[in-house]
Amino acid sequence: MISPRRRRTAFGALSIAAIVSLTACASADPITTGSRPNAPTASSSPSHSAETDPAKLAVALDTLPGFAAATNDGGGIFSRSEVDSNGRVTWKVLDGANKVIPDYRGTGPVAFGDPSTYTKIPGVLTFRGNNFRDAPTYGTADITDKKLQVVWARAVGDVYAEKSYWAGAGWTGQPLLVNWPKATKEAMSLSPDQINDPKFVEVVYPVVDGKVYRLDLATGTDTKPPIDVGFAFKGTGSIDPRGYPLLYSGMGLNENGAKTGEWRYRIFDLIQNKEVSGWSGADSAAPREWKPPEETGVWGAFDSSALVNAATDTLIEPGENGLVYKVKLNAKFDPVAKTVSVKPEFTKLSYDTPDSSRHGIESSAAAWRNLMVAGDNDGNIVCWDATTMQVVWTRPTGDDTDATIVLEESDGVPYLYTGNEMDKRGEGTDGKGKDGAKSGPITIQKLDARTGKQVWSYSIDAIYNKAANGGLMATPVLGTGEVADLVFFNIAKTGSDARGTLVALDKKTGAVAWKRDMAHFGWSSPVLVTGDDGHSYGIVGDSSGLLHLFNPNTGADYSTLQLSKNIEATPAVYGNMLVVGTYAKLLYGIRIS
Repeated sequence: MISPRRRRTAFGALSIAAIVSLTACASADPITTGSRPNAPTASSSPSHSAETDPAKLAVALDTLPGFAAATNDGGGIFSRSEVDSNGRVTWKVLDGANKVIPDYRGTGPVAFGDPSTYTKIPGVLTFRGNNFRDAPTYGTADITDKKLQVVWARAVGDVYAEKSYWAGAGWTGQPLLVNWPKATKEAMSLSPDQINDPKFVEVVYPVVDGKVYRLDLATGTDTKPPIDVGFAFKGTGSIDPRGYPLLYSGMGLNENGAKTGEWRYRIFDLIQNKEVSGWSGADSAAPREWKPPEETGVWGAFDSSALVNAATDTLIEPGENGLVYKVKLNAKFDPVAKTVSVKPEFTKLSYDTPDSSRHGIESSAAAWRNLMVAGDNDGNIVCWDATTMQVVWTRPTGDDTDATIVLEESDGVPYLYTGNEMDKRGEGTDGKGKDGAKSGPITIQKLDARTGKQVWSYSIDAIYNKAANGGLMATPVLGTGEVADLVFFNIAKTGSDARGTLVALDKKTGAVAWKRDMAHFGWSSPVLVTGDDGHSYGIVGDSSGLLHLFNPNTGADYSTLQLSKNIEATPAVYGNMLVVGTYAKLLYGIRIS
């Protein structure tokens, strides 16, 4: 997906009284049922390691299966063969002044622990919650009626940029839900009731109108005035997992009407409620340039949601400019003095493959120990070492890969789930949409995250659409408990330009457990909620504004909730409360009952 080329239809302002309807129903969409040979016989909780010491977590690269040392091509450039391809990937590592570091080894190991240790702060603090990107929900929900109900709605704004209209919350646009420590709430000078309420949860939501909204999850009322930077956020922000009052979030567009600004990745002090640091996306070292006829220069957007390695005070953020930023934050938080600060120091990875013509990463990186993975605009799955920033492996997929990869560890082996789009192939050889394919197969894959080797694949045809891509734009969700054998994918524009497919695949084999033909496609990532009754409940939004509460065992709806206009953003859930924004310039707080 090349962000500036995405077009949207303008929606008029709507009154909150006219924005929802509730329908309890069985699914009208056709569902095809397969078999489930690996269905769990009893729910069990996976064991978790509490280890967070990077020195103990880091995996020596030469112990990875089939690992071969990189070739030193000279001048600080290294290379190695791609996975299952005749091509080679090359890379270099740069310092903050964009000087090549001939043999960068890092100042010490950077490695992430079990995803349960990503943060000790309750909530959903980054896109899909942690370094495995497998936790879009926090806690369990008391579900008896199997219904969704709007509790509150907050009106937000829109922007006009890149000759298009952008409103509300778009892709990926997930809210952050934070149950702050009491000392942090005091430092931020929240209200006495909020400070003293251990159940208080704050919604922190950077959205398309260029503002960061801070709301009470229970009521939707403002906890602080919105932070206005003037330029759109399209991706998902990240809260510092140490409970520091720091928000990290990058720009998605550098235009707002007639106004143009510097591309920025922004760091916000939530005590002062303002931006205090960051860096420019218009980086002179960036391999990507954006050159339509009317403009030149670097395309410097940031749609990725950063991961912060708390143990080493390190932030990792891939950019759409083609660089991966490793940032030593030097963060300090003094709750007594009510101050927080950062002093970033940069290391950058720049890589190139035979398929690299666009460059840039819009997906959010996932991490298993010191191995980090992401998909890029050229269709590469890229794995790099967080310590040395060397590329460990790359695997071409054949087309743009924007949906964030999800990781899973099984018997000590990390696996990843990913899928691509119908995008580059539709543009054609001239890059202008001429002579390109109108439709074609997109590929869902499970890979060994250590090697990039394929475990299984699943293919389905999707439609090419220049304005809104077909294929996998939504991040998959892993089943747990009674659906621990399944992984769920929401695939856009299958069968027609309007429709989509929701499919549950067997984690071990990739076989179809069930497949549902959706009347309206979706880019919004599905979530699974665990009920207090031990059962699993699925929720997914679509382009008609319909929010589905469905049975993940069968794909059938329990009920639906009609919101106003396209649900392109991804929801997050805390207990019984779900939050999501739509293209109707509204943010919703929704109770799952």
